[in-house]
Amino acid sequence: EVQLVESGGGLVQAGGSLSLSCAASGFTFGDYAIGWFRQAPGKEREGVSCLSSHDGNTVYADSVKGRFTISSDNAKNMVYLQMNSLKPEDTAVYYCAAGSYGLKPDQFGAWGQGTQVTVSS
Repeated sequence: EVQLVESGGGLVQAGGSLSLSCAASGFTFGDYAIGWFRQAPGKEREGVSCLSSHDGNTVYADSVKGRFTISSDNAKNMVYLQMNSLKPEDTAVYYCAAGSYGLKPDQFGAWGQGTQVTVSS
C-alpha cells in the first residue's frame, strides 16, 4: 500500500522557518518524483516544489524560489521541505505526493493527508 505521511507543520511568525517531512512507503522510492503542494482556503492546490529521487533534479514555484529547499534521504525514503523567510501568504495545508516530475497536481497519483502551516503577520 502506497503511503505518504507529512509532518512538521505548525504556527510561525512571518520571517520564520519551518521544516516539513514526508515519509514514503509502499513503492520503490527511486521510481517516482516526490512533490510538495499546498492549498489555501478558497484556492486551488498549487505545486510548490518537486524532486526527482532518481537523479536529484529539483524545481520550484516562482513564489518560493530562494526561500524553500527540497531535499531527500533516499536511504530512509524521506523527502523534506525547508521553508525559510515565511510569509503570511505561505499559509496553507501542505501535501506531499508521488508521481511524475513537475508541479502540476494531476501528474501525481498518491497523496498524503496534509499538514497545516500557518504564518502570522
